[in-house]
Amino acid sequence: MPKNQYFNHEGPWSDATGPLMCTDTGDWRTKRPVVDAERCIFCGFCAIYCPIQVVQMKGESHFEADLGFCKGCGICAQECPKNAISMVSEEEFQS
Repeated sequence: MPKNQYFNHEGPWSDATGPLMCTDTGDWRTKRPVVDAERCIFCGFCAIYCPIQVVQMKGESHFEADLGFCKGCGICAQECPKNAISMVSEEEFQS
């Protein structure tokens, strides 16, 4: 598999060099994943299942999505065994 210039890791089923994978799409997302670091057990399922591979480790306590590339699909929230990820409407973050 070729080295990815955009993300630190690859998903098991895709190479993240395609145009959709590498396009900044954060501005059309309707919901964003919000991680409750207290509930996160650092299992990494969110990063493994993210189809765009934008979920990365934040320190040694939790994972977080790169919101510039996150499509807001919610797979990370669905796969989290501790329900530490909530999908929150982008309207709540508008100023």
